[in-house]
Amino acid sequence: MNQSAKRHSPLQVALIGGAIASTASLSVFGSVWCHSVRAALQDSPKAIVDEVWQLVNREYVDSSFNKQDWLAIRQSLLGKDYTSRDEAYIAIRQALEKLGDPYTRFMDPRQYEALTSQTSGEVSGIGIRMEFNEKTKQLTVVEAIENSPALKAGVKAGDQILAIDGKPTQQMKVEDASKLIRGKSGTMITLRLGREGQPAFDVKLTRATIEVPTVRYTLKQEGKRRIGYIRLREFSAHASSQMRRAIRNLNAQNVDGFVLDLRSNPGGLLQASIEIARMWLDNGAIVKTVDRKGGSEETKANHTAMTNRPLVILVDNNSASASEILTGALKDNNRAVVVGSQTFGKALVQSVHELTDGSGVAVTIAHYYTPKGTDINHKGIAPDIKLDLTEAQQRQLAANPDLLGTQNDPHYARALSILSNNSLALPIPAKQPLQSKS
Repeated sequence: MNQSAKRHSPLQVALIGGAIASTASLSVFGSVWCHSVRAALQDSPKAIVDEVWQLVNREYVDSSFNKQDWLAIRQSLLGKDYTSRDEAYIAIRQALEKLGDPYTRFMDPRQYEALTSQTSGEVSGIGIRMEFNEKTKQLTVVEAIENSPALKAGVKAGDQILAIDGKPTQQMKVEDASKLIRGKSGTMITLRLGREGQPAFDVKLTRATIEVPTVRYTLKQEGKRRIGYIRLREFSAHASSQMRRAIRNLNAQNVDGFVLDLRSNPGGLLQASIEIARMWLDNGAIVKTVDRKGGSEETKANHTAMTNRPLVILVDNNSASASEILTGALKDNNRAVVVGSQTFGKALVQSVHELTDGSGVAVTIAHYYTPKGTDINHKGIAPDIKLDLTEAQQRQLAANPDLLGTQNDPHYARALSILSNNSLALPIPAKQPLQSKS
């Protein structure tokens, strides 16, 4: 779960008491030495090395640095001559590896841009999801996203993408096609499309900034019951607004209960998980974070729940981080019944910083605990109803994602049986909030 300090975005800076955006802290050697070193390091690969060291020195959750002599590591890093930024990047990664923490990591400019694009929930392009169709051997549109240039231009699911700006796409990978399609907002692109029953035709589109759908929902009539099925793919900057819209629209359709699918959700922004928890939970604790000094901060529900309808959460081994915060909050407060497999087990919070050359570093700054004080790191959350899928079932759902949230999905089918027995899925009374351990 990430906390980002990029460009002081209000959402991303104020995640746990405010991420520190500045990297110009004083060196442990004193201000005079520090000024002379900074002058020597300026515009040098060593500047990035020192920038990373300073951030880790100031923020890392383990003040013993995994029992490493962090000051000696700095002296070693700055004692080397780096002929290129790539050399410096290698040295930074080697130093961070000594912390024994895979989540405290360095990202080169391309990797950092990919991370910030993912957590922002936005992309500059034309707004389509596509796949390589194994039968036709063609890139095929799966969906034109709502309010996107593609949808407005009449691009439809099932259209074959034959060429991108004149470049044939036969045998082209989806990743390579995505690179060609994405580009600066306002620029033009031409797709040559094939559609059943029509000759091939060209569509000219203007790229725009697209809000990527991370929440998908539908009303399902299951016998006499109306079930709101919501799938949350990741906790991006737009996840909470999309979740709010989903709950509101399903409430308007008078659902009897909800199924919230967090399977294979790797996490994302901490604030998004808190905001979404408050949509389901009216009272009680959500999460407690503890920093390197032992200082703790508890976040609670704030009487803004949008529904008290019965709720079942679906999880698996790849439900991680922010997914586990949401699951833990609703499970510990008896607000939801959790179905599926043991979750991933990541109970660490990272602060993400952009460095002066466009690269970035994620630093673990806190450990989190569920409302009951449970440490799930490397353990995960045990579901209320454990239901591990067979390999054959997993393969079937992976090959046919349209089966998710249907009677052919064993987890969803079990959720329906729970929702049919209201006593198993009712929220606790509002007057009995769970108090977490302090």
